[in-house]
Amino acid sequence: MGNSALKSHLETSQKTGVFQLTGKGLQEFPEELQRLTSNLRTVDLSGNKIEVLPAAIGNFLQLKSLTLNCNKLTSVPSEIGKLKKLETLSLNGNRIQQLPPGLGQLKALRTLSLAGNQISEFPPGLATLRQLDLLDLSRNQIQNVPEHVSELQAIEINLNQNQISVLSAEVSRCPRLKVLRLEENCLELSSIPLSILSDSQVSLFSVEGNLFEVKKLRDLEGYDKYMERFTATKKKFT
Repeated sequence: MGNSALKSHLETSQKTGVFQLTGKGLQEFPEELQRLTSNLRTVDLSGNKIEVLPAAIGNFLQLKSLTLNCNKLTSVPSEIGKLKKLETLSLNGNRIQQLPPGLGQLKALRTLSLAGNQISEFPPGLATLRQLDLLDLSRNQIQNVPEHVSELQAIEINLNQNQISVLSAEVSRCPRLKVLRLEENCLELSSIPLSILSDSQVSLFSVEGNLFEVKKLRDLEGYDKYMERFTATKKKFT
């Protein structure tokens, strides 16, 4: 991409606080953006070939939204934790295997989207994200939803298309969890904790495409309680 085109993008971004450059074959995070650290609020570099997110990303202190979907990232620098105003972090369709501990410092984060990566363990250290509404970990390689999930503040957790065969009953203790998506995993009916149905806040529990027929859920204890929540939520939105 020509320097003049990048220059005009930078000039516009200086005025708008938005830098969007998608599908341009960029190999690296544009160094020129460093000049705009004080006023950039939105950066979208989706559909490029960026392999490394530089540590300097920690300098963009005004950033509210960072989107790098469909690149070639294999990791995220811990400096990302400096972005105290970041509300949306979207890294779908990369090659990320794990997340840095610094991610837990993103106190304003509302959406964390990591669909279509190579994450094999449910990420620890997200309990500190008090504002988190959506955690999307669909299309990864996660096999186990561990006990520490109970500390998550998310309203929706999407774990569709993983390899999950173990689901901790602690998930029913998530204080704000309303939507739990587990479609196309490796769950048996016997690995569904009854407490999700009877004792949780979950009003949409989506488990199609596992190792049992969905209608068998109706036979489980607590299903009636779950259906009460499901119906009440549905009414609210109709």
